[in-house]
Amino acid sequence: MPATVTRQPSSQPSSAPTGRVVRGCRWGLGGAVFVVAAAMVVPPVTGWDVRATGSLPHTVAPLYAAFRPVVGIGTPFAMVLGFAGVRYGPALAARLTWRRLLVGAYAGGLAWTLALAFVSGPGGLSRATSSHGEYLYSARRVHDLHALLQGYVARIPLSSPDNWPTHPAGHPPGALLFFVLLVHLGLGAAFATGLVITLIGTSTPVAVLVTLRRLGEEETARRAAPFLVLTPAVLWMAVTADAMFSAVGAWGVAALSVAATTDRAGLRWGGAATAGLLLGLLPTLSYGLVLYATLAFAVPALTRAWRLLPTVALVAVLPVLALAAGGFVWWEAYPVLRDRYWDGIASSRPTAYWLWADLASLALCAGPMLGAGLGALVARGREASRAARYLVAAAGSSIVVADASLMSKGEVERIWLPFVPWLLVSMALLPARWRRPALVVQVVVALLLEHLLDTVW
Repeated sequence: MPATVTRQPSSQPSSAPTGRVVRGCRWGLGGAVFVVAAAMVVPPVTGWDVRATGSLPHTVAPLYAAFRPVVGIGTPFAMVLGFAGVRYGPALAARLTWRRLLVGAYAGGLAWTLALAFVSGPGGLSRATSSHGEYLYSARRVHDLHALLQGYVARIPLSSPDNWPTHPAGHPPGALLFFVLLVHLGLGAAFATGLVITLIGTSTPVAVLVTLRRLGEEETARRAAPFLVLTPAVLWMAVTADAMFSAVGAWGVAALSVAATTDRAGLRWGGAATAGLLLGLLPTLSYGLVLYATLAFAVPALTRAWRLLPTVALVAVLPVLALAAGGFVWWEAYPVLRDRYWDGIASSRPTAYWLWADLASLALCAGPMLGAGLGALVARGREASRAARYLVAAAGSSIVVADASLMSKGEVERIWLPFVPWLLVSMALLPARWRRPALVVQVVVALLLEHLLDTVW
């Protein structure tokens, strides 16, 4: 039996006074609903052009989406899976053996994600990846990796005669190289690429569950599992590369949690090296994912396994240095990216709106009941699960920094996707009588968003 962190009595969800926790849930949910309503109502009522989607008609701020109701082949499957998840999910999560729970979480999440994607038909998996602004378009045109890295930064500015499309320009080349690999593996068709992203992205909840159990919080993991699987965030898991980023980061933290809690020396240092590699890949995939370091530090903070950090850090710098050796220097590219960002739509998106409307996008992506979960976490205070407190605080602080940086004005339902699963851990702290209604709300929101909006991504 692998070693885990000893569970503290304070992790029991019933330890805090019920009235205080319920009030926290109500205030949190009310705050989430208020900010979402304000973000959706203020622009059309005031005539404020917040440039949520550029020039797309019938836009629905704060999401990068347009109002376009649709019913498709995935509709009945999504409704059945949503009902089954609400009806049977919590009980199954509580009584299944651990391995079966992990398999069930992955299979259930994959089915739920695909069902929602297929509401728009087979194009639900391919329409985003086939866009000119996405990675696949550029990946099909890459024939020389050395030349790619050597000239990558020069093609970031909008003024460049051969500038990169939106997504390759806005990210380090690691993301593009992933799609180049798919093309060379014969998986360069838009549908195949979308399916690969989905298969990878939907493993994220499993990584979060593994992390919680290794940190001595199996009970918390079991209560959180249905919320991790049935979150509205899966709408973006099937259509955006950020789903793959989410999985890479989550499995990096999971590997670190294994390394920090095992008694086997080989597994300890192998896990630390694996964690370093996965976490080190994040800055090569997205500049903003340097903020994921807060989650990496949460594990040794919980386990006191600080001696692993030098190994993790040493391995983590290798992917960035490898790109630098090939010609792409991360720290030189980022200032160029900032200029490109502010030369684009960001300059016309009003800060006075997006500084708080980004949080509304997060509440829609994670589901409004996230507000109740965060309220419960705050109300329980130090009586809450220690792992939940640390992991949620780490993800939340990263989002606060990202929001304050003004480098995420809009589209955060995609950009902040890697942090959403860790925030959803707070849902395990809801009072027992809140959990099933909360799951219903999450499922209904996911169904409404998918059937009413074209979320583009």
